[in-house]
Amino acid sequence: MRCYFHLVSSHEELIDDEGIEVTDLESAKVQALAAVSELQREYGGIIEDWNGWHLHIVCPEGTLLYSFPLAKTLH
Repeated sequence: MRCYFHLVSSHEELIDDEGIEVTDLESAKVQALAAVSELQREYGGIIEDWNGWHLHIVCPEGTLLYSFPLAKTLH
């Protein structure tokens, strides 16, 4: 299954238009957490406040499969 990972806040959306192939939703969650960890390493202290931001995992049809807040994940 192909999943897309969108960064979403109440005022902005950063849309993943490529997505990745995963075997199931649990695999997508693992990939999402890895991507968030990479963001943290890449940007370090530059990103000061992720409050209000979520990472949405969606299917090709746009249905939300899972969402988690970035503030708790990155701190």
